[in-house]
Amino acid sequence: MDIGFIGIGEMGTAMAANILKAGHQVRVWNRSPERAQRLVDAGAQVVGSVAEAFTGDAVFSMLADDAAVREVIDAPLLEQAPRGQIHVNMATISVTLAEELAHAHAQRGLNYVAAPVMGRPDAAAAGKLTIVAAGPAEAIDRVQPVFDAIGQKTWRIGSLAQQANVMKLATNFLIGSAVESLGEAAAMLAGHGVAMQDFLDVITSGLFQGVVYQGYGKMIAEQRYEPALFKARLGMKDVRLALAAAESVMTPMPVASVVRDSLLDAIAHGDGDKDFAVLGQVAARRAGR
Repeated sequence: MDIGFIGIGEMGTAMAANILKAGHQVRVWNRSPERAQRLVDAGAQVVGSVAEAFTGDAVFSMLADDAAVREVIDAPLLEQAPRGQIHVNMATISVTLAEELAHAHAQRGLNYVAAPVMGRPDAAAAGKLTIVAAGPAEAIDRVQPVFDAIGQKTWRIGSLAQQANVMKLATNFLIGSAVESLGEAAAMLAGHGVAMQDFLDVITSGLFQGVVYQGYGKMIAEQRYEPALFKARLGMKDVRLALAAAESVMTPMPVASVVRDSLLDAIAHGDGDKDFAVLGQVAARRAGR
């Protein structure tokens, strides 16, 4: 397939590289084109404008947040896009923006698919992302070979694009809640002279298996918050989006509010670019440790 790819940060670069490995043609656009050299070496073509990327069989975008998406995916771009074009937005964005984008694309005869991913850059590099896709079924069918190149499984959850974003936000809320709880537990254990790693060995062998408790728990135990695999400031963005989604349907999320405040504490102390696991440091600081 002829694929346009917009936004080649760490995640986007890994995904585009795997699309190339699968034999697809890839045209990439990024605000900083020099970041594309690795992809150029792998066979990608760098284009000079977003419009040049927004052609071909489909275009994928992986931009940082709502502001970046609004700046790049605007009305003039959609007006000039070929009718029937498929736009797959893989970013974690607000429910409100997802609804707006789905409507704006449909008005112009374009197919909009929301396909946020679950997994950190190491999973992206390995082609092991989990993809949650929602939008027109035929459009998802057409881009499924590309999903297969970047992910280990694609979950299709319906025709309303925003529902994929709600699921991603709910997932990130659960991760944040787990990391907050791990940090608080670590601070309590330290106060009683119990090693966090011993605690992890016990809980991850039975009740709390899985990558979140094992991965983030180990980082907290080792107080290893750099280099960041998922930055605290990005976690803050996602928790805020989850709270906004909840408020829009009058749903209290008190635990999410606690996680937001802890992330705000981290960012206020200059730790926004450290890993999400820095919530362990926040809990320790609160406990005077």
